[in-house]
Amino acid sequence: MRNIYLTSLALLTAVLGISQDPPEKTYSFTLEEAIEFALENNYSAINAGRDIVDARKQKWETIADGLPQINGSVSYQNQLKQPVSLIPAEFAGGTPGEFVPIVFGQAHQASATATLTQKIFDGSYIVGVQATKSFLSYSANNEEKTDQEVRKSVVEAYGNVLLAKESVAILEKNKANLEKNLFETNKLYENGLGDEESVEQLQITLSSIESQLKNTVRLENITRQMLNLVMGIAIDAPTKLEEDLDDLAESQIDFALMESEFNMANNVDYKLAINLTEQRFFEWKLARSRALPTLSTFINYGSTAYSDSFTFFKSEQDWFDSSVLGLDLSIPLFSSGKRSASTARAKIAMEKAKTQLSEAEEQIRLQLEKAKSDYILSIEEYETAKQNLGLAERIENKNQIKYSEGIASSFDLRQAQTQLYDAQQGYLQSMVEVINKKTELEVIINEPISNLKQ
Repeated sequence: MRNIYLTSLALLTAVLGISQDPPEKTYSFTLEEAIEFALENNYSAINAGRDIVDARKQKWETIADGLPQINGSVSYQNQLKQPVSLIPAEFAGGTPGEFVPIVFGQAHQASATATLTQKIFDGSYIVGVQATKSFLSYSANNEEKTDQEVRKSVVEAYGNVLLAKESVAILEKNKANLEKNLFETNKLYENGLGDEESVEQLQITLSSIESQLKNTVRLENITRQMLNLVMGIAIDAPTKLEEDLDDLAESQIDFALMESEFNMANNVDYKLAINLTEQRFFEWKLARSRALPTLSTFINYGSTAYSDSFTFFKSEQDWFDSSVLGLDLSIPLFSSGKRSASTARAKIAMEKAKTQLSEAEEQIRLQLEKAKSDYILSIEEYETAKQNLGLAERIENKNQIKYSEGIASSFDLRQAQTQLYDAQQGYLQSMVEVINKKTELEVIINEPISNLKQ
């Protein structure tokens, strides 16, 4: 009986153990770790890596087109009704002037042929091989551009989560203070020592804070899901952020960054503009190459068999071999101006690309100056917001004391509280701006954003 109990207990434990779902993985990231994780798992980053592999395969596909090609073919024919030819009757000992019907060949025919072809000269092939290097460069630069966009998205999403998290904490603190004020004011009013308007003013402020708090709690969840999406993990996966918004913002203040030497060749947008110019150049060369002759050679080897019935797999079947060696030369002679028009259009496109490259250089220089200005402004606004927050806290505290002593009105208190709440949100937003503006500047000068915590 004891053995039956133990066996049943073991089976029940096994069943319960199997039925339990595995614990959901919890992710924890600093900003740098979040960026590195996203560069490996973001959906766009993964596909950008595949584009690199695809570009390498396309390069070999282009090169292999000019290497020897071997093709085989197998053919079988069964002439259900063989064609009849007429020959003069005297060939068969008949009456001159008459014709005798005759069937040539046998009803069944099979053949197998292998053909080797080799390009000797083809201008378009030469241009295509030359262009593969530019195409690989474009794919690599596009991957780098994608990585930069992923970095920017992670920094922005990470900052938004911290912003929402800090906002929730501040609003909860403000709500608690307001509830305390409202309770005390309501007690004074009930005892005839206060006025109803003071209670109503505080109720209005508290209702507004409660509404903001509910919305910010929802926003915190949404921003965390957006961060998960950018990093390439399930949006509902629990994610913990290791950074503190204030400390992170302080670490992003780096005036030396604006003094760093700018090398245009490192900018990804400039690299892509160069790739476009190269592409248009090779398209022009390709259009010109169509006026050149093409030369290729081929050699084939085959075997053919004939029979009155299907006997091709029998050992006694006779097979007759054949082989051909040849050259194919194609010379463009006259196209009614089509080739020259195509070449002219390709040259125009190349000149336009050069102009666009010059424009891109000037735009990047302008973007750099604007990014520097925006970064400086964000730092200045951050310092100002920090000072304003300190002043607003002191003003609100003084009004709290005056209000409790009956010197300040409820309207004065509410105005001081509203000013404090605006200063709190301005301070939080200024920290996020410092982080984002530094990221934008680093992207333009192509500094690694993974060094944010230095």
